Amino acid sequence: MSEPAQSDRTHPVDETLPPLKMFTSGLQHVAAMYAGVVAPPMVVGPAVGLSPKETAFLVAASLFTAGIATLLQTLGFWRIGARLPFVNGVSFAGVTPMVAIGKDRGHEGITVIFGAIIVASLLGFVLAPYFCKLVRFFPPVVTGTVITLIGVSLLPVAFNWSQGGNAAADDYGSTTNIIMAAVTLVIVLALRKLLRGFLQQIAILLGLIIGTLIAIPVGITDFGAIKEADAIGFPTPFHFGAPQFEIAAIVSMCIVMLVCMTESTADMLALGKIVDRPADERTIEGGLRADTLGSAVSPLFNGFMCSAFAQNIGLVAMTKVRSRFVVAVGGGILIVLGLVPVAASVIALVPLPVLGGAGIVLFGSVAASGIQTLATAALEKGENALIVAAAVGIGLIPIAAPDFYHAFPKDLLVVLDSGISTGCVVAIVLNLAFNHLGRKPDEEEDAETVSEELANAAPLHVP
Repeated sequence: MSEPAQSDRTHPVDETLPPLKMFTSGLQHVAAMYAGVVAPPMVVGPAVGLSPKETAFLVAASLFTAGIATLLQTLGFWRIGARLPFVNGVSFAGVTPMVAIGKDRGHEGITVIFGAIIVASLLGFVLAPYFCKLVRFFPPVVTGTVITLIGVSLLPVAFNWSQGGNAAADDYGSTTNIIMAAVTLVIVLALRKLLRGFLQQIAILLGLIIGTLIAIPVGITDFGAIKEADAIGFPTPFHFGAPQFEIAAIVSMCIVMLVCMTESTADMLALGKIVDRPADERTIEGGLRADTLGSAVSPLFNGFMCSAFAQNIGLVAMTKVRSRFVVAVGGGILIVLGLVPVAASVIALVPLPVLGGAGIVLFGSVAASGIQTLATAALEKGENALIVAAAVGIGLIPIAAPDFYHAFPKDLLVVLDSGISTGCVVAIVLNLAFNHLGRKPDEEEDAETVSEELANAAPLHVP
């Protein structure tokens, strides 16, 4: 009698939690990804010649559209949505090409960017059922490498936040900023150690609150955003004008879309491991459709291309709160923040050094998950260790030597400047070369059996 009861039990991904826990856990996700959502519009807006008020409008629109995209992923409909605790927001991969497309062109530049995003997103939506079939080329030796690279690639973001976030600022890298980041890091670690139950699960949020309160007398908390923010604001459709379509811009954004789809596939595989619901082809297809549909709708409300936010995977791994409805609540909060700029400005009170201190734990958790996956990848067999060595080495180039590819064409930099994308491609190609091509049928079958066994191994648990 006990076995049927066990099989009928709701999977943690599909559980609904008590209202307070849903809200605070969802808010924690928003706090973890807020800076990542607002950064692209804050870079693109001034670059294309928008005023500060227009740039603030872009920020609100990006929060609003990130909320829509997150709801598509978590709740879904038909065959759209991964239905995992998967956060979507503005992809930073598109910042460089968007700046190149719209630089100093004002409203015209923004409308050309939006037109290119719409076309690239619709193309991605059509390709999703075919792109998802690549999942069979992601055995543990590939997924472990990519997950590790996701975490390692995000750590420089945390280090930049810890220094202040703006390299042009006078206090960038100051001892005050770095000490605040260190204090927040210690607070988060202490809370994780000392607290139990629900409070332990929201240790990141509590750490951000405590760190922000400490930062007020230190003098690095900026209240200007609250004073200048409007009480209510709606991202008027096509606020800057109807989208325009230019071939060069469309090609650039199509490349970005392929990069985003590659990274989202890797993120879904990572998250599936962490929540003990492995992402199969149908899950990835639904996730990619949600990504691309969210991106296609986003320009309607003056937002940019949306993709997975890897930093929130670290939050799921660390808190062990696996409910997709928690993240859906976070999506709802993002929509509210987009409609109520003054509420968004309250979240913006968290100083970047404080966010950076917490980010070190979050992003490090993702890398730890990758290492755990690699532990199941049979590195002692064949050339698996060589695959990991080459993929990680090449994936670290953009981090260790940011100017390494400076002589390459700008269009190629969209891919080459993403360590996640280059490392993923290298791992897939080498896995094909060493573990598939030239094998006899019986060897191929044995290899696939091993991969399946490893893929179905115990789920990842980050301490």
